[in-house]
Amino acid sequence: MAHRPDETQDDAQWRTAGDRIQTLLDASAAGGAVARERAEQLVREVTDLYGAGLERMMGLAIAANPALAEAFTRDNLVASLLLVHGLHPHCVERRISDALDSVRPYLGSHGGDVSLLEVDGDVVRLQFSGSCKSCPSSAVTLELAVEDAVRAAAPEISSIEVVTAEKDSSSEVIPAESLLNRVHANGHRPGSWHPVPELAELRDGEVGGFLVAGVTVLACRLGGNVFAYRDRCGNCTGSLAGAKIDGAALRCPRCGATFDAVHAGAGVEGTSHLEPIPVLVREGVLSMAVAEAVAR
Repeated sequence: MAHRPDETQDDAQWRTAGDRIQTLLDASAAGGAVARERAEQLVREVTDLYGAGLERMMGLAIAANPALAEAFTRDNLVASLLLVHGLHPHCVERRISDALDSVRPYLGSHGGDVSLLEVDGDVVRLQFSGSCKSCPSSAVTLELAVEDAVRAAAPEISSIEVVTAEKDSSSEVIPAESLLNRVHANGHRPGSWHPVPELAELRDGEVGGFLVAGVTVLACRLGGNVFAYRDRCGNCTGSLAGAKIDGAALRCPRCGATFDAVHAGAGVEGTSHLEPIPVLVREGVLSMAVAEAVAR
């Protein structure tokens, strides 16, 4: 689930600047080890130069207007550069808390929530609460959402640990606090995030199909939020192409089965379900994450 971004063409261009720089560095290796070393040194010198300039500009700007610090953190491109150079005005705990707040509505659509327990050096400890009312496959989507948000906000973090809360043995649903452990125990690993700017063109109540990393995905916009699922009916296993949505109910055009598009694709009747795919705003662009277990 994600809100429609306010993206400019420049945002999309600079979002991939790191990949272009790395490609050029790799290409420099064709000239031998010395050429590669000189290219890397050049990048370091340029980065240190604009980093020093950015630090001075930050100091001058905030001294003149302290409110600018918050404005800088709300701009994705500026905030990412501040993180690179260790200039972000917020402490790591504040950044992680804000990151969790950004994905909390998405977790809520799966019936769960997450709390920050502590940051111990470069280790973050989280605790899930609530329950996932769809299926184990949605555990993959929750891991992707939480881990991506934390690592983007705090790149200095090297490990994310989940502290398990006391379980309710009477519950018949999957305890949310065990989701990450369940994912890894089953051998699932997160896939790559793929920008899908076309998602921003979906109108409220509209359903559309998209091909993302070779996987056909069905997405819909409801109340300003975007929800996405693999294009496969959980009941008849056929394609959902041509599916219509009524309120939050997504109906398979072939077998008529209905699914709750807002709450992780849970079947409205019966136990069938859809396979949810995370949709988040990453660096100003609506993006999808196709997990390896889904793409196979």
